[in-house]
Amino acid sequence: MTLGSSAPGLSRRLGTTDAVVIGLGSMLGAGVFAVFGPATAVAGSGMLVGLVIAAVIAYCNATASAQLAAFYPTSGGTYIYGRQRLGHWWGFTAGWGFVIGKTASCAAMALTFASYTVPGPVWAQRLVAVAAVLALAALNYRGVSKTAMLTRILVGLTLLALAVVVIGIAVGDTGDTAGLAGIGGWAALSDGGVYGTLQAAGLLFFAFAGYARIATMGEEVRDPQRTIPRAIITALAIAVTIYLLIGAAALLAAGPDRLAGATAPLSEAVQAAGVGGLEPVVRIGGAIASLGALLALIAGVGRTSLAMARHRDLPGWLAAVHPHFQVPHHADIAVAVGIAALVLTLDLRSMIGFSSFGVLVYYAIANASAFTQPTDQRRWPRWLNLLGVTGCLVLVATLPWQAAVAGLVMFAIGLAGRWLVLRRRTHRAATSPTRR
Repeated sequence: MTLGSSAPGLSRRLGTTDAVVIGLGSMLGAGVFAVFGPATAVAGSGMLVGLVIAAVIAYCNATASAQLAAFYPTSGGTYIYGRQRLGHWWGFTAGWGFVIGKTASCAAMALTFASYTVPGPVWAQRLVAVAAVLALAALNYRGVSKTAMLTRILVGLTLLALAVVVIGIAVGDTGDTAGLAGIGGWAALSDGGVYGTLQAAGLLFFAFAGYARIATMGEEVRDPQRTIPRAIITALAIAVTIYLLIGAAALLAAGPDRLAGATAPLSEAVQAAGVGGLEPVVRIGGAIASLGALLALIAGVGRTSLAMARHRDLPGWLAAVHPHFQVPHHADIAVAVGIAALVLTLDLRSMIGFSSFGVLVYYAIANASAFTQPTDQRRWPRWLNLLGVTGCLVLVATLPWQAAVAGLVMFAIGLAGRWLVLRRRTHRAATSPTRR
């Protein structure tokens, strides 16, 4: 196995628990507090079916990522796997999709944090979001151990807030909206139709995709061949369980119509359950969860940028590793600047769809890469990879058209840019005096 880099490596400081917590920090972010509203708007009660579909596809993607990460324990995730298994262009496509998709995710997390903490005007929320991005980027700069420590605290507080919400809804008085009758019974699960249900699954996938963060940590975990697969599957199983509980509780409390129109669906759910006094818990939990996801995702995008820079698919100065803190400090700074730019110019909902587009393409390539692995490298059957590729492409096709167009434009820019750079390098090599 040749990864083709003589650049200094990162430090292996993290164990299985650290990796699981960082994965949970990436998944239990703004999604659990924000995505149920848009998903219910397109599928009604079928949002729960979409959630199951998203979870199945996420499982396929997770097993592919885990299998690949065990054999390629280095930073970069599917960017590296695609290069090694499918070719450099496929690797670049995956890396580009991850960088642009997860940068949009980071901006969405930052804006969600600001919306939960600053009730004032939009411009004030944007400034607070930028401040949060810069503060967490500065923490990442200090080393992965500090990132893992703060993520543990944030994930613990997020889980506590979500537990309070579920218990509050369970003991509250939901009136006529309570139970299956309030959502139209079992038959209502098909109200969104096939297209609406699949579109809900695509939007909900935004909330599941954090396990990629674990795979990008290949250079920073101890015993990666054992640690990464266990951490990915464990983190995903915990997240799926929590999402099913929260999604079902919110839908049963508020009903599909009320939940679909909510900008803060969990706040709407506790109000409908007659426990509006818990709304501050929801707001605090949303802010904390957004910070936890933002912290983990900034680090993940930085590691993928590092890997792409090592292979000259991004500017070489992004490959720098800090001599003391042993983090890709140039990449982390560049990522923070990019996120801040998105925060100041775009809105939350557009970034959710755009993020899903980029990340679904990323995981389609991960599944295709895992499919090519020989028997001695396999831990799961190939049919899971086929199901994963198919599922990712179907969800991409059913995303809102605005997100699809924006995603296609960004991929076109990235691929065209790489082609131009390679052409220029070839021309320089051909005209270099040393070759005459």
